[in-house]
Amino acid sequence: MNHVDVAIIGAGQAGLSVAYFLRRTKRSVVLLDAEAGAGGAWQHGWPSLRLFSPAGWSSIAGWPMPYQGEGTPGATDVVTYLDAYERRYQLDVRRPVRVTSVTERDRRLEIHTDKSDWSASAVVSATGTWSNPYIAAYPGSAEFRGVQVHSALYDGPTAFVGQKVLVVGGGNSGAQIYAELSSVAKAQWVTQQEPTFLLDEVDGRVLFERATERLRAQQEGRPVEMSGGLGDIVMVPPVKDARERGVLHTVRPFAHMTETCVVWPNGVEEQIDAVVWCTGFRPALDHLTSLGVVRTDGRVAVDGTRSLSQPRLWCVGYGEWTGSASATLIGVMRSARSTALEIDAALTTDS
Repeated sequence: MNHVDVAIIGAGQAGLSVAYFLRRTKRSVVLLDAEAGAGGAWQHGWPSLRLFSPAGWSSIAGWPMPYQGEGTPGATDVVTYLDAYERRYQLDVRRPVRVTSVTERDRRLEIHTDKSDWSASAVVSATGTWSNPYIAAYPGSAEFRGVQVHSALYDGPTAFVGQKVLVVGGGNSGAQIYAELSSVAKAQWVTQQEPTFLLDEVDGRVLFERATERLRAQQEGRPVEMSGGLGDIVMVPPVKDARERGVLHTVRPFAHMTETCVVWPNGVEEQIDAVVWCTGFRPALDHLTSLGVVRTDGRVAVDGTRSLSQPRLWCVGYGEWTGSASATLIGVMRSARSTALEIDAALTTDS
């Protein structure tokens, strides 16, 4: 059994951010990461994936991304940056180490892995959502014989050239993947409702500022009316290109699927070859089920980022329920800083 003050499960942007702020304390910290290399979920982005913001607004705490390319960085640029970040701050990352469960014993938490076990006074879960993709339940989807792939595993348009493809999901991943596929395939974009397209000059910087203002208004108990949320469509170059080609439009969902077709609400059957599901993700928290803290909605009840039922556990970077914009590179900084301060204070009280 290895002993440490703080064990961070996951070494993506959230885990690294918490570790950065914990460096300012005298606490011993280890990061346990299931991936083979640095970069977290960014390692699995499709080749053309681009960020919404310039490098300065796509960085984590302490060190701006040293990006010199044109436009906004791509997923591979983020991987390179996070790899260098680990080495720059000499963070103790162990990989590949898959955490299988966390249990409580003698006022400490034990982290069980496929390598060796750890004992910690505090645990930060920062596993994100990529490893837990969500696919909507459509009648007949199990019988469909064509290709079905979630955006988590989409690796570019090559396999879909000339095919009839449905891209299902109204977020930015759906917009970017549809825009790319529409240039090489007979693609349709299926969304629950018409997406909101942001103005061309609006990027991630503006969205983060708006999210910050919403949080401030909520904390101060005042109403705020502001357009543009993190789920609205940012007009990155591929999406603009689809607009210029006159194909940037959506259709409402189909009723059900058959072995070879989708059936639209008016009863019309249409043969298709493939579906790309851009239907989002859920928190990857299977390693915490042994603690009994994961609710039926797949989340952990928290005050800020600290578990309400297990005070030695913190959850960081999973989205709005763990902090405004906390699933973004720059957005996780706020909750990472407060988490590190809270952990240090809690361990001081315990000692």
